[in-house]
Amino acid sequence: MKDSSFMPGTSAANIENRPQRVLPKILFLPFALAFLLLLFTGNALAEEEALIYKNARDRMVRTQIKSRGISDPATLRAMESVPRHLFVPETSVPDAYDDRPLPIGYGQTISQPYIVAYMTEIVQPKPQQRILEIGTGSGYQAAILAETGVSVYTIEIIPELAKNASERLRRLGYGRVQVKSGDGYFGWEKHAPYDAIVVTAAAEYIPPPLLVQLKDGGRMVIPVGSPFFVQTLMLVEKHGKETGTRSLMPVRFVPFRRAE
Repeated sequence: MKDSSFMPGTSAANIENRPQRVLPKILFLPFALAFLLLLFTGNALAEEEALIYKNARDRMVRTQIKSRGISDPATLRAMESVPRHLFVPETSVPDAYDDRPLPIGYGQTISQPYIVAYMTEIVQPKPQQRILEIGTGSGYQAAILAETGVSVYTIEIIPELAKNASERLRRLGYGRVQVKSGDGYFGWEKHAPYDAIVVTAAAEYIPPPLLVQLKDGGRMVIPVGSPFFVQTLMLVEKHGKETGTRSLMPVRFVPFRRAE
């Protein structure tokens, strides 16, 4: 009995050899062109946005930092390179390069660009050094320090900020930065001694554990004074068993928070 699926005079081989009906390739061309156009447009917009932010950084460095006397080449390169707008909340992105601090949540702020540059220059960072930062915040100061070639160990007492900063720094490629959530008063003894210590919150006095963890010949910059009032930015230099302090400028920082 013949298979009813075959027409007279045909065979399975003949059917397999018949040309298959396919949509002409020309129909796919518009879709391919549209995809390429979208890809090109997206890249062009990304490049234009990157240029806008680069120009904003250059202007920030020229008008806010160089004009106020910051001259250390490593510090200036870092300030020109680190994308500050990626370290602020989305609502503050348009103001990221303004000459002022900005809120980052949890009652904390990202410091004014000039202050970040000043504190970086004053500790004289050099490649291969280890620097301790107290008060990670959004991670911007840590990124600036890392950009100079040092290894940064930074402590943030607010767990949510520590987590966000750690993820942000890792995503942006700052592998030289290690973030820990904890009470900065006690420093980070595991990686001590440090060539420099940068404290970004106002303490009523210089925490003794930080002095212990500062290397002989090292420098610490710390705002000292009462919370919510004008404080004094201090430079602490350690020479053997002796420490010298110098008042640098009046500042206003958020309070140095302690674990409860």
